Amino acid sequence: VKCRRQVDPKIYASNISAWRSIFAKEGLRGVFFGWSPTLVGYSFQGAGKYGFYEVFKYYYGEKFFPNANKTIVYLGASASAEFLADIALCPFEAVKVRMQTTLPPYASSLREGWSKVTAKEGMSGLYKGLQPLWGRQIPYTMVKFATFETTVNQIYNFLGKPKESYGPLQQTGVSFLGGYIAGIGCAAISHPADVMVSKLNADRQREFYGYP
Repeated sequence: VKCRRQVDPKIYASNISAWRSIFAKEGLRGVFFGWSPTLVGYSFQGAGKYGFYEVFKYYYGEKFFPNANKTIVYLGASASAEFLADIALCPFEAVKVRMQTTLPPYASSLREGWSKVTAKEGMSGLYKGLQPLWGRQIPYTMVKFATFETTVNQIYNFLGKPKESYGPLQQTGVSFLGGYIAGIGCAAISHPADVMVSKLNADRQREFYGYP
């Protein structure tokens, strides 16, 4: 729904009408269409983002700049981690957007979509949306990690006890609240670049959502 409305704002009147239309015309498969590049791409991206974040946070905060402000460390570590993680994500995001934004579908599977893009445009076709992807994901991740870390610390300060004094369920609740607050900021700051990612990766030689 998101990708289609970003590429063609007139396609649906609202999110609800979009869900109804897709389900009526394409069934449940249409709702989940494009799941394979999403699963693979964001698995690689998630592993890289969280893994590299811990590495960069350690080196920036403990080795290189031990006296630096913690928020600056979180921002730097998250930006560095996302920069690398998006290199793994970008090809799968390109295939996903093309699959989801054209009818008849650009491809029916990740393998077919990957083959068609590389056959026509080479590997560069999979990476033409990398810069706007960085523009979307790096600020998103910086806000997410910095806001999450700061919010969680503030919650524990407000409660008046160290994190270790609370049980696993209570710590999880604090983490969920911190994640929710961070998510609001992430969505707001990343949306403009998200639109550009969808538009650049869409198959412009077809009619969006209609037959040629």
